[in-house]
Amino acid sequence: MSAAQPLPDKPALEGLETKWGDHWQAEGTFLFDRAGALAADRECIYSIDTPPPTASGSLHIGHVFSYTHTDVIARYHRMRGQHVFYPMGWDDNGLPTERRVQNYYGVRCDPTLPYEAGFVPPFEGGDNKSSKAADQKPISRRNFIELCERLTVEDEKQFEELWRTLGLSVDWSQTYRTIGHESLHTSQLAFLNNIKRGEAYQAMAPTLWDVTFRTAVAQAELEDREQPSAYHRVTFHGEHGPIYIETTRPELLPACVALVAHPDDERYKPYFGKTVTTPLFGVEVPVLAHPLAQPDKGTGIAMVCTFGDITDIVWWRELDLPNRAIIGFDGRLVSDAPLAIESEAGRAAYAELAGKTVFSAKQAVVEQLRESGDLIGDPKPIQHPVKFFEKGDKPLEIVSTRQWYVKNGARDEALRDRLIELGRQLDWHPDFMRVRYENWVNGLTGDWLISRQRFFGVPIPIWYPLDADGNPRFDEPILPGVDQLPVDPSSDAAPGFDESARNQPNGFVGELDVMDTWMTSSLTPQLAGGWKRDDELFDAVFPFDLRPQGQDIIRTWLFSTMLRSQLEHGEAPWAHAALSGFIVDPDRKKMSKSKGNVVTPADILEKHGSDAVRYWAASSRLGTDAAFDPQNPTQIKIGRRLAIKILNAAKFILGFDAPETDDLALVTDALDQSMLQNLAHVVEEATSALEGYDHARALELTETFFWTFCDDYLELVKERAYSERSPEQTSAVVALRVALSTLLRLFAPVVPFATEDSWSWFNEGSVHVATWPEAEKLTAGWEDRTRVLGVVGKALTSIRGAKTAAKASQKALVDYAVIAGPADAVEAIELAARDLKSVGRIEDLRFESAEELTVTDILLAQAPIEEER
Repeated sequence: MSAAQPLPDKPALEGLETKWGDHWQAEGTFLFDRAGALAADRECIYSIDTPPPTASGSLHIGHVFSYTHTDVIARYHRMRGQHVFYPMGWDDNGLPTERRVQNYYGVRCDPTLPYEAGFVPPFEGGDNKSSKAADQKPISRRNFIELCERLTVEDEKQFEELWRTLGLSVDWSQTYRTIGHESLHTSQLAFLNNIKRGEAYQAMAPTLWDVTFRTAVAQAELEDREQPSAYHRVTFHGEHGPIYIETTRPELLPACVALVAHPDDERYKPYFGKTVTTPLFGVEVPVLAHPLAQPDKGTGIAMVCTFGDITDIVWWRELDLPNRAIIGFDGRLVSDAPLAIESEAGRAAYAELAGKTVFSAKQAVVEQLRESGDLIGDPKPIQHPVKFFEKGDKPLEIVSTRQWYVKNGARDEALRDRLIELGRQLDWHPDFMRVRYENWVNGLTGDWLISRQRFFGVPIPIWYPLDADGNPRFDEPILPGVDQLPVDPSSDAAPGFDESARNQPNGFVGELDVMDTWMTSSLTPQLAGGWKRDDELFDAVFPFDLRPQGQDIIRTWLFSTMLRSQLEHGEAPWAHAALSGFIVDPDRKKMSKSKGNVVTPADILEKHGSDAVRYWAASSRLGTDAAFDPQNPTQIKIGRRLAIKILNAAKFILGFDAPETDDLALVTDALDQSMLQNLAHVVEEATSALEGYDHARALELTETFFWTFCDDYLELVKERAYSERSPEQTSAVVALRVALSTLLRLFAPVVPFATEDSWSWFNEGSVHVATWPEAEKLTAGWEDRTRVLGVVGKALTSIRGAKTAAKASQKALVDYAVIAGPADAVEAIELAARDLKSVGRIEDLRFESAEELTVTDILLAQAPIEEER
C-alpha cells in the first residue's frame, strides 16, 4: 500500500496512463485473489467471460467502445468488494493468422508432409503480400502452427500494450490463447465428449474444390475473377402454369433441388409450398421462400442446385434440402445419375452428360433444352465475378465431402426448447436482444458444420483404419485417450500403430481437417476457468456472471457457447449477457474493415487521453449504436474536459485547512448538509443503474451532480472554507472532502487515471479497490435539506445574470437584492443566506412571496438597476 502523494503544482492528464499502469502492475491491483475467492461464498466472486480479440488483425475504435463497457462493470464490482475474475484471451486461431504467417515467413501448410525439427523459414519479416502460394515453401501443419504461435505471441504483446493504455483492469496473469496447448487440449476433450454422447457425427457436405489441384480451398485462398458467362431462360412446369428461371449453370439442372423466391414477392407467393417439375429430368422440386432471393435479378426466382455457388449452400442448409451432387473431384459429371431422376427419359438425358467436363456438359444441356422447347430465346451474355483458387486457372466447383457436425437443436426439438429456456433464464442487457437469440434458435434448419479445410486451427482428433485395399473405414474412427491430448493426426500416429502404418493397407489415415474456430471460441468459459485442469478454480467461477460481446455475434459466439455449455454441463454458462452496439461513422454507416471506414484507436488515445476516450464509450448505453467522427470527436473532448476538471477540483478542495477526521457530525451547515443529501441520492441511483448494467445512466447522474457541485456549491462555500478554523469552516471542508472522496469513487470505473491520481493526494492505496460509496453513509440523521443547494444555486445564477446584464463585474458590491419565491424556496435560501451573500457580494438580502423563484430587484453599489424575470 503506497502512501498519499503530495499535491502537484499543476495537475495534468499527460503521462497518467504510464504512471498508473506501471503502478497497478507492480502492486498487483487487479489480480484475482484466488485464495480469498475460494474461501468466500460464490456471491463474493464476479467472473467475466471476456471476448478474445483476433490477435492477427488490428484493434479498432469499436473494440475500445465495447471493452470499456466491460471494464466499467468489472471496476464497479471490484469496488463493491467482490473478487473479480477478469481474464483476457487472444483469438489467434483462424484464417487471418494463416494468411499473415504465409506472407511473413514465405511458407504454406501441407498437412500431408512430415514434421521437420528445427525448421527455419525461407525469410522473416515484411508483408510479402504479392507472394503466390506456388512461391511459398510447403511445410507440415505442425511446423506451420509453430510459426503461427511465434508470430501471434509478438502481435499479442502489442495488443496488450494498447489495452493497458486504455486502462483495462484485466488480470494479466489470467490469459489464454485459442491455439495454445491448453486450448487444444480443452477443445479436443470437449469434442471427444460430444462424440461419446452422440452429439457429433459425420456426414457428406459441400466443399469448395479446385479440380486441377484436387484440393479443398479455404476462404483465405479465394479470389474473384471476372469471367464471361450467359443467362439461360429455362422453363419449369407445374400445375399452376410454367415458371421461368434464368441461370448461368444449366448443366446443374440434374442437381436441382428447389426453386427459391423472396417471401414478399407477390409473383411467386401462390407457388410457395407447391412443386414444379425440372425440364429434361422430370424431378419434382418444391417452390420455397427465402430472404436471400433477389426479386430484381433475372426473373426473381432462382434454381437451387447442389451445388452451384455459395448461396446454394446457404439455401441447402437453411431450407434443409437434399444433396444431389453431380460434380466429381475431377470436375466432370459423375457417372451415376441422382436417385431422384427416376424416368427413363431423364436417365437417358443424364447419360449424355455423364463423364463430361462442366463446360461440355453445359453445351450438351443447352442443346437438349432447345430440342425440348424448354429454353426460351437465346442465352444473354454477361460478365460476372467467379471464385478461383488463388493459384488455380479453373473456376472452383463445390463438391460433396465428408464433414463433421455437432447437433445444435435444428433437428432435436427437446434440445432447441432447452436452449430457448436457457436464453430466458439469462438476464439480457438490453432485454430486447433476447429476441434475436430466440429467432436464431427457432430458425435453425441444420446442425453445426464444425470441420474446416484449413490448417491453423485445432485438429480434429480422429484417425480412420484402412482396410486391406487401403480404403478408410469412416464408420470406425480411432479416438485418442484423454491422456494423449492434444494430438495432431496429421503428424501423430494413431493409437495402436506406428508412423510406418500411415496411409498403408490395414494401417491408418489421419483426419486432416481442423475444427471451426467457433468450436474453440465457444469454450471460452472453460478455457478461462480451467475446466478439467483446475477444478477448484472452475467450480469457483462457473457459471460466469457476465458475457459481454457485440450484438452481431449473438448467433455465433453467444449461441455456440450456450450450446456447448448445455451439452457439457446442462446449464447456461453465465447469468448476464451485455450486448454493446455498433460504432457508426458520421454518415451512420457501421464501421467495418470491408467498408474501409474503421478508425484505429492508438492516435485517438495519444491525442486525447484514455480517460477522455473511455468517457465517450461509457456515455453510450448497451445495445445503442454510437457515432464517431475522428475529425471532430465532440464527446471525447467533453470527456477530457471532465477529467481535467476532476483533477483541478480535487486540488482545490484539498488546499483547504482540514481537520484530521471526516466525521459527518462536524457538518452542521444546512448548505453542506443539502449537498451531501443530494449526493446520497446520486449514489443510490447510480448504484442502482450499475446493478442494472446501465453504466451510461450512472455516469450521467454523477456528471450532472459534479458540474452543479463545481459551479454552484464550490463557489458558494469557498470563502467559508478559506476562512479561519471555526465550526462553519470545518463544516464546509469536511463536506467538501466527503464529497470529493465519494465523487472520485463514482467516477473511478469510467475515468480511472484522473481519479486514481486525485485519490493518491489524500489517501493510501488505490481508489479502484476502495469501498464503493453508500448513500446512507453520506447523511447523519439531518432533517431534509435537499432543496437548499438547488434553490440557492438558482438564486446565485440569477444574481450573476443581473450583474452581467448591468455590465458589472461579478465582484461588484450589491447594496441589496430582492429575491421572490415560494415560502419553501425562501426558507431554503435563508438557511444558506450567509454563503449566498458572501459569494454574491450582497450587503442586504430581502425576500418577497411569489410563485416562482426570481430576483426582482438588485441595487448595485455603483448604480441602481432593476431586473424583471
